[in-house]
Amino acid sequence: MMLISRRSALQGLAAGALGLGALNLAGCGRKKDADLAGVTLRAATYRGNPDSFFEQAGVADTPYTLETAQFAGGNLIAEAINAHSLDVGGMSEIPPIFIAAANPLVRIVAVLQGDVNNQVVLVPKDSPLQATADLKGKRVGYVRATTSQYMLLKILKEQGLTFADITPVALSPQDGLAAFNQGSLDAWVIYGVVVQLAREAGARVLTTGLNRLSGNYLVAASKDALADPLKRRAITDYLQRYAKTLAWIEADYTRWARIRAQLTSIPEAAYIQEYRERSAGYRLLPISDAAIASQQDVADTFAAAGVIPAPVDVRPLWDDGLHEVLAKL
Repeated sequence: MMLISRRSALQGLAAGALGLGALNLAGCGRKKDADLAGVTLRAATYRGNPDSFFEQAGVADTPYTLETAQFAGGNLIAEAINAHSLDVGGMSEIPPIFIAAANPLVRIVAVLQGDVNNQVVLVPKDSPLQATADLKGKRVGYVRATTSQYMLLKILKEQGLTFADITPVALSPQDGLAAFNQGSLDAWVIYGVVVQLAREAGARVLTTGLNRLSGNYLVAASKDALADPLKRRAITDYLQRYAKTLAWIEADYTRWARIRAQLTSIPEAAYIQEYRERSAGYRLLPISDAAIASQQDVADTFAAAGVIPAPVDVRPLWDDGLHEVLAKL
């Protein structure tokens, strides 16, 4: 498995670099579908993502060759699908919005619905800020073109504010953590386990994404892969295994936290705290009108704020061809 940068996602992968980091699981168990034996499914993952635990969950015996590559963000996954370098991968609602107007290969086939309490506004422990209205005039860090930026826009709108009323500072999660710990930010809109790491150092949660974010994370596939009957079956099988892995995680979250900590070098306690404070468990669901409407709201918010150059219609991005299978999971 390898970490894919923007350059390798758009250039090296197209030349077959993904195969260098292949995780070939075809021989890990008996082949249940001989027709899929010659299929290679190229799947994206993140460090510590549920699909990193197929083997531990007992679902690694794919009847096809599963090649996985680790990505740093959903935007790179969307771009790699568009570059014919990936067949399937997960992301937030946001990356497809940035390419929607260009008739992309990306098609959203499922929704991974889950926690929004792991997306927060953090302030230093001795900060005088007590409410989101107090963000006015402050230096606020966020991650550009992510749920962090969308959440910040929503919070500001609640208070009748815009980016013009704060000093917005766009930073990667890693740079944001450093800036926050150094006292360079008055507040930081951030997500994931890095929240717990900042809290361990004394950060305080001002508010969370509850009632602001949908909790929808999207599973996207290549339009070309979906048009190939065998690859489509492989994608369906892959999603079924993903759902079983989610069930394995839910069955014993301390076991999952321990194994995830070993894989990512993030403290086990951080994963356990994130799990205990979550707003909801993760479920793999078929697409729905509500999910489409949620993404459209994100797109409209970004268009109104000038984050994207013009309004976009997200509905053509969605493909409900796997609905029947996903509805049974």
